[in-house]
Amino acid sequence: MIKGNRESEVRRIARVTFSRPIVIVSAVMVGICVLTASFAPLLAPYPPNEPNFTELLQQPSRKHLLGTDELGRDLLSRIIYGSRISLLVGVFAVLIAGMLGMSLGLVAGYFGGWIETVIMRFIDAVMAFPPILLALAIATMLGGGLRNVLIALGMAMLPPYCRLMCGQLISLKQRDYITPARILGASNLRIMARHLLVNAFPPMLVLLTINIGTAILSESSLSFLGIGILPPTATWGNMVSGGYKHLLRNPILSFAPGGAILLVVLSLNILGDGLRDALDPRLRGRI
Repeated sequence: MIKGNRESEVRRIARVTFSRPIVIVSAVMVGICVLTASFAPLLAPYPPNEPNFTELLQQPSRKHLLGTDELGRDLLSRIIYGSRISLLVGVFAVLIAGMLGMSLGLVAGYFGGWIETVIMRFIDAVMAFPPILLALAIATMLGGGLRNVLIALGMAMLPPYCRLMCGQLISLKQRDYITPARILGASNLRIMARHLLVNAFPPMLVLLTINIGTAILSESSLSFLGIGILPPTATWGNMVSGGYKHLLRNPILSFAPGGAILLVVLSLNILGDGLRDALDPRLRGRI
């Protein structure tokens, strides 16, 4: 009976999430991006980092559908491979921020007292800086590269998860089903993991989905400034930066990767909005 109820709830969530055509289109766009990243070696017509000095700054043609950059590299191939980095950074930066932030919020909300005070004051100190500036500062101190970008974005995006989880716990730990668990001798860890985290997770899932797009946009900003993923690795951010120098002569060098960023981030935000509609009908969107 419980299994049937869970299956019906999953169907309801899927039905409400995809009840609007724009959410379906967004899900398709995200799916295309995932498939493109997964099968990049099969889809890319040319090696992404191999220069060709006989075909510098070529305009779009049948041979190079989006043209070539200042080193003669095929732009379409680099955009296809750049989707890998963007999705990798988006997913893992959000996982780092989400796991650490939710863990801190879980502990702060459950135990309260001085533990909550210490954790939340730390979060307040982190929130004193705009996330992109904090990521910029951390990435500058650590240096460029994929690992350091993940650390920088994970730390910068941590506060919302902690504050949301803590707020959820303050309410949930007063519910009636927690008292029997304590009476039966359940440990604090079991109560937090089995009863509280499960019930507090739905709004966290919405935040995770939306923040993947935020992480992709932040990584692109860092790479554009030259302190994110370093060339010759193909990322949408450093491609926009490289094309900026040729904006008047060959604007597609910046517009094409910039358009990819726009489509993926917008699609993820709309998909998160649809998921929010399913998990919390009181916050139904208007898109």
